[in-house]
Amino acid sequence: MQKMSADVARRMALGAQGFTDPRPAAAPTRRHLQKVLSRVRLLQLDSVNVAVRAHYMPLFSRLGAYSPSLLDEAAWSHSARRPRLLVESWAHEASLVPVEDWPLFHSGAKRDGWWKNYSAMAERSPQLVDDILAVVKELGPVGAGAIEKALAGGGPRAKEQWGWNWSEVKKVCEYLFGSGVLTTGSRRSFERLYDLSERVLPPEVLARRMSISAEEGSRELVARAATALGVATEPDLRDYYRLQPGRSRQAVAELVEEGVLEPVEVQGWGAPAYRHVEARVPRRITGRALLCPFDPLIWERARTERIFDFFYRIEIYVPAPKRVHGYYVFPFLLDGELVGRVDLKADRAAGVLRVQGAYSEPTADVGRVAVELAAELRHMADWLELDTVEVVPRGDLAPTLKAVVG
Repeated sequence: MQKMSADVARRMALGAQGFTDPRPAAAPTRRHLQKVLSRVRLLQLDSVNVAVRAHYMPLFSRLGAYSPSLLDEAAWSHSARRPRLLVESWAHEASLVPVEDWPLFHSGAKRDGWWKNYSAMAERSPQLVDDILAVVKELGPVGAGAIEKALAGGGPRAKEQWGWNWSEVKKVCEYLFGSGVLTTGSRRSFERLYDLSERVLPPEVLARRMSISAEEGSRELVARAATALGVATEPDLRDYYRLQPGRSRQAVAELVEEGVLEPVEVQGWGAPAYRHVEARVPRRITGRALLCPFDPLIWERARTERIFDFFYRIEIYVPAPKRVHGYYVFPFLLDGELVGRVDLKADRAAGVLRVQGAYSEPTADVGRVAVELAAELRHMADWLELDTVEVVPRGDLAPTLKAVVG
């Protein structure tokens, strides 16, 4: 078995995630978007908008300032000249995935999502399912609230008269979305607008769902995860798409036998690891990036600690007095190391990117980190069309960062 140092594994992981590619000198294009997607394979969706929605940030981390319309067009519109590149599905969590990957998430390879809890409701209410599908067919893309109104006759109606309420409509819509009958045709202010999958996806993509087995789906998803991660343990590979454990282990074994994955021993990992045979080791990593909590480089917290010696937890659900670093904290990547973190809020009304806490890692060069972080915060503020960056004096890095920001 090949042995690999922790430093090589770290550089390989960063290279696989696209952090060796220089940011474009001019405005990023659809081609740049496609290159990032070919590496990360998915963008996680999340409703938190305290700084910027999660699916936009990984592209900024890798490309720098780009027009969000580039992603919106790729995900929620279609034309003959510019076909849809992405579709929503339950992947890691709710995510944007390449259109051609959609059948893999309905092959039986994945663990059941939380939407599966609503299957009993759908089975008890087949007429409600039929009614929802009829409304979507007539009005789609359409939101759950509009479906509710259509089913209620277009006007207010006492819920006790229905036998079901809005939450039931939404839950059945989510069940139909999770099972692939519906997908997201578009979004309006982040509201999911449902449409029939057959009207959103190409016929050949829909047809493949009927022909792909759970075993084949598992192999393809593990291979994609390995491409995105470079080097990883089996649980790392499994977590990328939230696969069933048994199917993931079987897929890893088969991909090793096929020569797609190579078993390796990484110094300090304490678990068997696997390298994708096409993964390369960059000689060095340079550049900087702010990473949102749902960036695929760091979303698996145990892997983040193993690779970067960086303990990270999202504290959104922690009561404010008990938070260590803040509500929505962005780790800061500099020359291939996680050297600090900042709690960010975009105060759009005031035109301010607020740094509500700033912290350095123990071995970081605080002066250099502050200079590079200040520049990246300014770049992010410009991208978000915010006028200023303001630093709150909280955290060991805050005084130096505040002095640099001015």
